Amino acid sequence: MQALRHRRLLRGQEFNWCRRLLTQSCTGNEQLELTNDVKHRIETHWSQQLCNGQFDKKQTANKYYVLSMFPYPSGNLHMGHVRVYTISDAVARFQRMCGKNVFQPIGWDSFGLPAENAANQRGVAPADWTQQNIAQMKQRLLRLGCSFDWTHELSTSSPEYYKWTQSLFLMLHKHGLAYQNEALVNWDPVDKTVLADEQVDANGCSWRSGAKVEKKLLKQWFIRTSAYAKQLLDGLDDPTLRDWRDIINLQRHWIGECDGYAFSLLTSASNMLRVWTANPEHLMDPHAFLVLRSKHFLSQLPDANQLTVENPFAKSTLRVMFNDDAVFPAQCDVYLAAPSFRTEDRELWESFGLAICKSSEDEEHINPGNWEQLRKEVLHAANRLNIGGYRVSSKLQDWLISRQRYWGTPIPIVHCSKCGAVPVPEQQLPVTLPPRDAGKDALRCECPKCGDPQARRETDTMDTFVDSSWYYLRYLDPQNAERIFDTSLVKNYMPVDLYIGGKEHAVLHLYYARFMNHFLHSCGLSPTSEPFSRLLVQGMVMGRSYRVKGSGRYVRESEVEVVNAKKNQAQLKATQEPVVMGWEKMSKSKLNGVEPDDMFNEYGTDTTRLIILADVAPTSHRNWSSATFPGVLNWQKRLWLTLEDFQAAREESSMDVVDTGSDEFLLEDAKLFDARNFYIKGTTFNYRHAHQLSVAISKMQGLTNSLRRTPKHIQRHGKQFERALAAQIIMLAPMAPHFASELWSKFVSVPGRLNAASEELQWSKNVLEQRWPDVDAAYQLDLAIKVNGFENCVIKVARNQLDKVNHSDALDIAFNTHSVTSYLIDKKIRTTNFVLYPGIEAILNIYVDKLKKAQKPAKSGDVDKLQAE
Repeated sequence: MQALRHRRLLRGQEFNWCRRLLTQSCTGNEQLELTNDVKHRIETHWSQQLCNGQFDKKQTANKYYVLSMFPYPSGNLHMGHVRVYTISDAVARFQRMCGKNVFQPIGWDSFGLPAENAANQRGVAPADWTQQNIAQMKQRLLRLGCSFDWTHELSTSSPEYYKWTQSLFLMLHKHGLAYQNEALVNWDPVDKTVLADEQVDANGCSWRSGAKVEKKLLKQWFIRTSAYAKQLLDGLDDPTLRDWRDIINLQRHWIGECDGYAFSLLTSASNMLRVWTANPEHLMDPHAFLVLRSKHFLSQLPDANQLTVENPFAKSTLRVMFNDDAVFPAQCDVYLAAPSFRTEDRELWESFGLAICKSSEDEEHINPGNWEQLRKEVLHAANRLNIGGYRVSSKLQDWLISRQRYWGTPIPIVHCSKCGAVPVPEQQLPVTLPPRDAGKDALRCECPKCGDPQARRETDTMDTFVDSSWYYLRYLDPQNAERIFDTSLVKNYMPVDLYIGGKEHAVLHLYYARFMNHFLHSCGLSPTSEPFSRLLVQGMVMGRSYRVKGSGRYVRESEVEVVNAKKNQAQLKATQEPVVMGWEKMSKSKLNGVEPDDMFNEYGTDTTRLIILADVAPTSHRNWSSATFPGVLNWQKRLWLTLEDFQAAREESSMDVVDTGSDEFLLEDAKLFDARNFYIKGTTFNYRHAHQLSVAISKMQGLTNSLRRTPKHIQRHGKQFERALAAQIIMLAPMAPHFASELWSKFVSVPGRLNAASEELQWSKNVLEQRWPDVDAAYQLDLAIKVNGFENCVIKVARNQLDKVNHSDALDIAFNTHSVTSYLIDKKIRTTNFVLYPGIEAILNIYVDKLKKAQKPAKSGDVDKLQAE
């Protein structure tokens, strides 16, 4: 008896010691209703402990790099931000609990026109305006409770960052991939800057200002992205790319079919002309000429009819004709004609009233038997002269990066009257922005090549897409002052495992980021050619909009009376004018936005996080409606009551004797064993594999229902109830970290633990330090066998056995299953594949072709009948 008392005393001391390691609950044993005030109290109590990522640079095993597209610091968080960063944080916290070394950085895409325009309107410096906005947005992101690694924070407008953007430009320039050329460019008359072709919509309007774009002839800086077109196209077949879905097609469409070759040839007007042809050997024709569309900008030159183009391959000049009759390549305004190769081109030449003088030497040289050799000679010479010769589609143009605005990365070039365009030496970087009101004298500098003191710095700045084309690499080493980044770090942690962002960036940003990583990979600086393994393209958050029919004027919801919600019929309260209801992307101009701070204040941060994740898949648009809120609000209340009921059941001083070995008790315990494993399996699959976080919430709500139905005596004495409740709180933690932390603190403070010796729960640690719950080894999982995509049967296999099953084992099981063999009896197996999700399920897909039945010979009577007919 004394020994028993001593053991109980030790247990009590151990229990108190464990409690001291935990952050204590802020509500303790109080019996409180879960009001909004209580939620705010919980979030205030836990907020300081939940906002830091625990990335360890030295631990290279089990890395998981989750990256959400960094925001432009407008100063305000909108619901789109709330959605993308909540998704990112839920995945990051889940992976940490699964034992991954998670890297989840955050930074600011802080250069660009909006900041410059806003600063000008307010009479402040863009740098000051930007820093103020960053500070405001950082506070809002901290309130959202995301576990970003703030020690790796970066801003593209800081000299510490853009020094290396400039270094990257110099690398491209050294490789012949950054060049200056005169071109007819897209001019935005409102923002007074040049736009890349990609930034002009189908109606010829600016993607940002909406102004009708004008054409203007300017000397601009380009990056020769088209040199990597074929690599970028082939990279889309990289087996490491997962869940790119229709983004693959968008990228393919943008790049186009690389069925020809592009060359940059010098004109007599001293600029470079892009010439595309499917047959580079045609450039060996001494009689070759070019046909340009009559509206081509070169036709506006004073001596356009005398224009020629150097042809270094045939050591001749190409005559230029302006005409619209040639068969131009798709979306191309230059046609290379080779009369010695093509009859059509000879006829075209003659239509211009010109004659060709052929020599026998020419005919022998251009014999069809030599064409392949001529092609090789042209491509080899183009590579040697650095004037193209790479595979590309006729429509894909190089990336125009010049912007005639102040707030951007300065292009590190000096213009000298003697030496031309001279790169700034690496050791002189960064070339910093001069003061906003500095005069032209601030641009005067010494030529790095000849020392001329009257040289001038380049005034154009870079397109902000350059800044965001490589930020995912700098995140890994943002404080490095000696190198662009530590290549050993990049080797260990690239590529990005999961990249999360909006579909509006699925073409331009992804294309430029992929190009830059391909380039750095070719330089030995990035370990893989593709920077992002898996994509999660989240849908937009849509708000209910109201427009007056006829005028199209947007009005507030409070001004409208809904007549028939199903038919989207409404009218203005004041005038009874008909109003058109719809769902549109949230916007201040459409008066349909929702302020995140209003949601945080009214419902709490975690409730807002759960609402934004619930009901709709992350990839789908989210129609924001308060009608969907009760599902989450009621679920939180039921979870809160479950903890209170559990605490009351355990603390109740009941004299009732419960037979924990009875059939009735064991049956209830077994139900909870099944429920725990079933819902862990479903929740884990949707966190880890499908990223269908709304389905994960549905699975967790199913577990809550099972817990709520459990009788009090099972709650008091059932080990499986305790395990299931622990799993419930742990699985909730990535999505609602404050609320789950409070629930867990209350859970571990309840006396009478039944699983105290179990290693699956760390009773002395907070919920976010727990290991993710695992499906039990004895639990029966599904091996699904499908034929041509349709489920044939499901075979139950214990988890510890299913995790060992391979493709061959699955086929053996299938071919020893009657329902499978009987179905396949008249079919030919084309192929099979096997997918195993450890601890969750396995799927065997069998693809078959139906065998053609042999035709039966016609009976003689049937033949006679046919003949009679």
